[in-house]
Amino acid sequence: MEILCSLPCNWDEWVGTDRLMKHTEDNVLKQQALDKKQGMEKNTKSGRSAQAKPKSSADVKLDKEDTKSNVPKGKKRKADSGTEKGNVSAEKLVKIQIPSTLKKQLVDDWEFITQQNKLVKLPRSPTVDDILTKYLEYRSKKDGMMTDSVGEILNGIRCYFDKALPVILLYKKERQQYHEAVSDNVSPSSVYGAEHLLRLFVKLPELLAYVKIEEETLIRLQQKLLDFLKFLQKNQGTFFLSAYDGPKAPEGSGKDKES
Repeated sequence: MEILCSLPCNWDEWVGTDRLMKHTEDNVLKQQALDKKQGMEKNTKSGRSAQAKPKSSADVKLDKEDTKSNVPKGKKRKADSGTEKGNVSAEKLVKIQIPSTLKKQLVDDWEFITQQNKLVKLPRSPTVDDILTKYLEYRSKKDGMMTDSVGEILNGIRCYFDKALPVILLYKKERQQYHEAVSDNVSPSSVYGAEHLLRLFVKLPELLAYVKIEEETLIRLQQKLLDFLKFLQKNQGTFFLSAYDGPKAPEGSGKDKES
């Protein structure tokens, strides 16, 4: 199968930090506005009227989880027209549907770090590299052969992860840990795991919007990325942590307590 055979020379070219939006509250709000606009346009194209049926309780819960995972508690969502310089129009965004259980994982990830001051213990096992290798083996067994297209996509994911992690995939509270865990000759994909890899898929639509990809290739890419997310979901209990590490107690605190 010659699927996405031209992918390496297209989508895994890094777009540069000057064209990326850092992980700040304002930029998160901009992304949410684009997502909302994209959803409204999709409804319009499908012929839905403005008097759409009310959302189910599950949909409402999911919407709350999305907001909770991106905006700190007590902060009000702001409307954004998306007209500022550097923004990407909703029409250009690649559609990547993250499964609901993985969205819940993102919510838990946000709460552990921003609300409970806990961190993912590094190095992780399995690492991002390990997960990508396991997926390649999974696809090879399922397809009965080793496909170049899958390997190329995984190389692209690894490339984006290594370069995006220090720029847009870390919370402020994780930066010191990053500098301690990743040196010049160590790649983030060999240190971090599924928790940070999943964050990349939230940012991929924005990153890929800057890359010229033919429509047919783009559709196939979306299908491959969704298949990978389903693989993460299938192995969620194995790949993801159920609890993070709490803050370390100051040295000597135990002795002081005993005395």
